Amino acid sequence: MKILSLNMGLIFEKQILITEEHIDGNNHVNNVQYVKWVEGIAGEHWDSVKDKLGFPNDIWMLLDHHIQYKKQVYLNDLITIKTYPKPPEGIRQPRKVEFYCNDQLVVDSLTLWVFINKETQKIQRLDEDWLNKL
Repeated sequence: MKILSLNMGLIFEKQILITEEHIDGNNHVNNVQYVKWVEGIAGEHWDSVKDKLGFPNDIWMLLDHHIQYKKQVYLNDLITIKTYPKPPEGIRQPRKVEFYCNDQLVVDSLTLWVFINKETQKIQRLDEDWLNKL
């Protein structure tokens, strides 16, 4: 995987050039690859802000994942992946991940996460305004 750029803040973004490793027997990006990217970019985003937010050791656990495939992506296409947290829903934290190719939305994902205190292994509720600190 080639990572071409990275932006930080509330919206986290990177670009990936599609290579043979991403392609399946139907000659397009394998659906399982998108699922890996959804989880991976959420972790990368968290890693980029967790120290600033004062949670260097705590983690997120994925509860629910919805993904919608809108258009195929092929070898040598350049995709842009954007992710951002949405306002919390109680202890659940929604996160959007969007995939673009040629400025068109090709895959759309919504995930729900819970925040885990690594020391106690228990769910930890974040302040409702925690996103304002990003």
